[in-house]
Amino acid sequence: MGGIELFTVVRVIGNNVVMVTGGKKESEYVILGKGIGFGAKAGGIIASDDKRIEKLFRLEDQDQWSQAHHLLEEFDPQVLEITDQILNLIGQEFPGTLNDKVYLALPSHIQFTIYRIRKGMDIINPFLEETRISFPKEYDIAVRAAELISHAFHIEVPEDEIGFLTYHVYSAVSHVPVGHLVKASNVVGKLVKYIEEERKISFDRGSMDYVRLLMHLRFSVDRILNQEIHVDNPFAEQIRTKFPYEYDLATRLSAMMEHELGKKVLEAEVCFLAMHLYRLFTGRLQQKNQQPREES
Repeated sequence: MGGIELFTVVRVIGNNVVMVTGGKKESEYVILGKGIGFGAKAGGIIASDDKRIEKLFRLEDQDQWSQAHHLLEEFDPQVLEITDQILNLIGQEFPGTLNDKVYLALPSHIQFTIYRIRKGMDIINPFLEETRISFPKEYDIAVRAAELISHAFHIEVPEDEIGFLTYHVYSAVSHVPVGHLVKASNVVGKLVKYIEEERKISFDRGSMDYVRLLMHLRFSVDRILNQEIHVDNPFAEQIRTKFPYEYDLATRLSAMMEHELGKKVLEAEVCFLAMHLYRLFTGRLQQKNQQPREES
C-alpha cells in the first residue's frame, strides 16, 4: 500500500470529527474533515489517503488523549462547524501548518464564550488595545470570527472577546501557546505602567509614542522568552556612558522582566531598551517645546 496508513475509529464525535488510533506510529489521533464521520462507526477503518481528511493531528500522551476525548464529547456540533470555518479563514490568510492544539483550544474557548455571553457574564480584556496594535492581521481575522459566532448563535460578541480570539489566531499560526501570549501582554502592561509612574507621564493609547514603546517591549519580551534568539549591541558601552538615566531605568525594567518571566535578560537587551527610552523621552521633550505657548 506504499505510504498509505490505516486508522481504526475509536469514536465518532460528529460529521466532521473522528478520534482514531493506528498509523505507522501506532498513536492516537483526531481527524477533521468535511463528512469524515458520516456513516463511520467505532472499529471502522479510515485510510490516510481519504480525500475527506483535511487535518490530522497526533495526541502525544495519555493525559492529552483523555482530555481530548472528554472535550470533543462535550462540544456542540455547531461549535465544531464554526471552528472549522474560522480555521479556514486563518488558513487563507496564513498558508502553512497550524498549531495542532488549536483544534481543541479554539472550540473549547468558543463554547465557553457562548456560555458566558448567554449567562450575561462580563468579558473584560485588559490587553485589548495592546493586542489590536501588536497583532493587526490576526485581530482582523478575529473580527470576522466573532461575526461568524454572532450569526450562528444569535448573540453579540463583545469587542473584548475579539481580543481573546486574536490570541487563538496568533497561537494557531505562530505555534506560541495562548498562555505565553497572556503572560507577555501582562508583563508589557506592567512595564508601561512603571515607565508612566517613573516619568510622571501618561501615554495617549493611540499615539505613535505609545505604539512604538509597546512594540519594542513586546519584541523584547518575546526575545527573552525565546532565548535561542541572541542579540548583540556593539554600542553597549557608549549607551551606558551617554544615557545613564535611561540605562538605569532599563536595568530596573529588565529586573521586572526577569522576575515576571523567569528568564535572564541579556545585557545587550538592556542597552537596546535604554536607547529606545532615550529616543522616546527626547522626542516627547521636543514635541513639548514645539507646542505654541498661550499668550498672557
